[in-house]
Amino acid sequence: MKRKIINLNFFLFAILLLNVVEIKAQDETDSLEYAGYVNIAFGKIAQEDLPGAVSSINIPELFKKNYYTNTTDGLRAFVGGYTGNIWGQEPLVLVDGVPLGTGAVNPSHIETITVLKSAGAVVLYGSRAAKGVILITTKRGEIKPLSIDLRANTGLYVPKRYPVYLNAAEYMALYNEASRNDGITERYDQSSIYNTAAGTNPYRYPDVNLYTSEYLKKVYNRSDVTMEVSGGNQRARYYSNFGMVYNNDLLNYGEQKNNNNLQVNVRSNVDMVITDWLRGSVDAGVIFEDIYRGRGDFWSTASTLRPNLFSPVIPINMLDVSNKSIADMIEDPSNRIVDGQYLYGGISTMQTNALADMLAGGYNKTKNRVFLFNVGLDADLGMWIKGLSFKTGYSVNYQSAYNENWSEQYAVYQPTWSNMNGSDVITGLTKYGVNRPSTNETISSAIYAQVMSFRGHFHYNRSFEQMHNFSGLLGAWGFQIHDASNLTNSSDVNSGSDYHRTSNANIGFQAAYNYRHKYYLDFSSAVTVSAKLPKSNRTAFSPTLTAGWRLSEEEFFNVSFVDNLKLTASYADLKQDIDIIDYYLYATDFNDRSPWYTRDIRGGVFGTSSRRGGNDNLTFVQRQEFRVGLETSLLNNFMMLDANYFLQYTTGLLSQGASSIFPSYFNSGIGNFLPYINNDKDKRTGVDFTLNLNKKIGQVDATLGFSGMYFTSKAIIRDEAYADDYQYREGKPLDAYFGYVCEGFFESADDIAAHARQTFGEVKPGDLKYKDLNGDNVIDSRDQKDLGRNGWAVPPFSYGVHLTLKWNNFSLFAFGTGNSGAIGFKDGNYYWVYGDRKYSEVVWGRWNEVTKNTATYPRLTTTGNTNNFRNSTFWMYKTNRFDLSKVQLTYDLPNQIFANTFIKNLSVYISGESLFTISKERKLMETNGSGAPYNRFFNLGFKTSF
Repeated sequence: MKRKIINLNFFLFAILLLNVVEIKAQDETDSLEYAGYVNIAFGKIAQEDLPGAVSSINIPELFKKNYYTNTTDGLRAFVGGYTGNIWGQEPLVLVDGVPLGTGAVNPSHIETITVLKSAGAVVLYGSRAAKGVILITTKRGEIKPLSIDLRANTGLYVPKRYPVYLNAAEYMALYNEASRNDGITERYDQSSIYNTAAGTNPYRYPDVNLYTSEYLKKVYNRSDVTMEVSGGNQRARYYSNFGMVYNNDLLNYGEQKNNNNLQVNVRSNVDMVITDWLRGSVDAGVIFEDIYRGRGDFWSTASTLRPNLFSPVIPINMLDVSNKSIADMIEDPSNRIVDGQYLYGGISTMQTNALADMLAGGYNKTKNRVFLFNVGLDADLGMWIKGLSFKTGYSVNYQSAYNENWSEQYAVYQPTWSNMNGSDVITGLTKYGVNRPSTNETISSAIYAQVMSFRGHFHYNRSFEQMHNFSGLLGAWGFQIHDASNLTNSSDVNSGSDYHRTSNANIGFQAAYNYRHKYYLDFSSAVTVSAKLPKSNRTAFSPTLTAGWRLSEEEFFNVSFVDNLKLTASYADLKQDIDIIDYYLYATDFNDRSPWYTRDIRGGVFGTSSRRGGNDNLTFVQRQEFRVGLETSLLNNFMMLDANYFLQYTTGLLSQGASSIFPSYFNSGIGNFLPYINNDKDKRTGVDFTLNLNKKIGQVDATLGFSGMYFTSKAIIRDEAYADDYQYREGKPLDAYFGYVCEGFFESADDIAAHARQTFGEVKPGDLKYKDLNGDNVIDSRDQKDLGRNGWAVPPFSYGVHLTLKWNNFSLFAFGTGNSGAIGFKDGNYYWVYGDRKYSEVVWGRWNEVTKNTATYPRLTTTGNTNNFRNSTFWMYKTNRFDLSKVQLTYDLPNQIFANTFIKNLSVYISGESLFTISKERKLMETNGSGAPYNRFFNLGFKTSF
């Protein structure tokens, strides 16, 4: 509290001192709402005065050449250091200063997106912003007559590729091979394989392939329409946005052929001049989204259902109706008959299945509702102290979602086939389940979230003699998020309700000065409060210091081709509780809080049982950061470069010290007494850059942009204990991936006998052979090593490129993104095929005695085979790739065409998204082996103004 008072006194003293100095003050600009200013924390700043590590995108300008639907789509092509996160960490997303996430706003609502990367740029937002901020600012009205903009689009999603699986006969033949490999009897006789391959009777010898036109459309549609209404006068300005988005689905079977999403959104921002010194704003928005889905997990079934397991339908005309039990089943009035010809197929282990669900199981309707409300006041206090103002605002936002389900029970049937008089006949029918119709919809889940936010700040902006420019800020900001749900499944991320709301509260202080926009100094800080920590440690001070120097304004700097050259540097020490995952981690915890004891049945006595030890010294996690920045433009803005080098240490990350700090008896059979302590430390360092080239070539205006980041990380301190030095995570990259070094296939029993003993189950010829790293003649977990970086946060090198060409009324825009230096593993059901799993095309390269010299896949097996299917260099691949993400061609019709009409302008455009991937592993990257396919999107749209 004492520190807060000192900050306030200092701020007021500095303001009074500047006002008593007998120099003539320059008149301030009436408004900062014009080009050349960038949104930053709680305000705006001139582009030339940006302190560094701040990037801003003007979305309306981008929209003129690039229509898109995802709020942050393509951002990495324009902003170095952004890859979906910022400098390798997940940022806080603020919409008009409120933590709502990107789903609460559509791109057509947005005026600017500002990416705040450095600690100095985010410190005023406190703890929750300690990993970076994406600041989204929505459009506002302007002083102009009523204006209406209308945009409409329609497009097609086209699947890139589907996974390829073996057909039923191929599967049966190779499964027999797997049986022989395991020394067991073959499951399928040759007659069954022949009849399956010949398609003799697809109901008796099924060959089910769900990736066909029987179940899937070739394309599906997305359409949207948006209307923007804006205008205003000196007293009031308004902006409203009305939008609707509709898309259907790729599925074309059963109830799921009716799958669709419909979203309607309305947003309105109003600014008012209440008095000469007081302005106000009111923003409101609603989002209504309805999602309709037929029941049944089609994509999971498509990727796992073996092609010969059973026929989805049983033909009634092939039933032996002379069999009384079959006749009774058919005559059951509750029966579900498909198209008057079929019963639902199934087996005892799949009494419900996705295909029957899609035909008879019912549907699910999801209702999402979002309500947004912001109110703000902006008071000019210049009548008391020139340059002083006060801004405050309050926001409340509600989101609710619930599911309406109609679910029906149905029976499935497993046939027994016989051959009578040369024809296949079903002579037996086993029924599983019951046919039980439902007439009621039920509410299966309900989720509710509330976000409340408050801000209040004094601002000071003053320039003296066009040389001395001062600015300051003192204020408070906080928000609270409350999540609630009627779900009780502990594995569901939406399960239950929060006991503690997610909160952020801090006081921010900033004092900045620049001399002739040449020398810069900025001190920004925050006092943060966290309820996650013990009372003695709940308050922390986060200081940052930034300095800048524009060399190009120095008299001695006489380099004609340099338009602008500015250097910046900053140091920050931010305190945060984001990485403190829960409340009360500082407190001792027991197994049963109600009676505070558990019964020991061995001795019939009572005693406490601890789950966690206490630590009253638990404190904040620190982000300590040093940054150096370069901003330059050359040759009359032909080339513009913004680059940053950053070095971050995250210290005080939580650990329980089980491996190297506390003795083993702290976690014994009678309880766990290990406390959480601030022990671990991470290091992140990198260079980000954004380079833009602008050139007029004949009649063509060309812009080429290239952005990227080189990123490294290291675990500096870890609580760990390993027998072998190469297994320590300390000193390795944070995304180091450990696994085994594969030395190929075992060729024979002698090869197995001569090799170190592998401890992952029975090993046979054709299984993978691993390197004995520690030389103990045993292959176990101690033989795993660092195989490379998997880029889970950010790849070692990531980049984006964008190109704009303008000629006459045509504009061609394209952008792409890429990365290199990381590794991945071919895993999941598509690559790790064993037991009764469905066989994908990769098994064609399996090892056997014939293919042993050319094999690309281990031997087939009917068992789990834990030896082969674990991360190793055998499954490893490089994730290097470049994606051409977007190409759009726009034509602006000449305005003179509309000279005598109410239409002001009209543009039409055509575009394609996710067009192609350049990579050695392109096929893998374009194939989704476990869900809906990846798609290309082709769009046609227009935009007009009235």
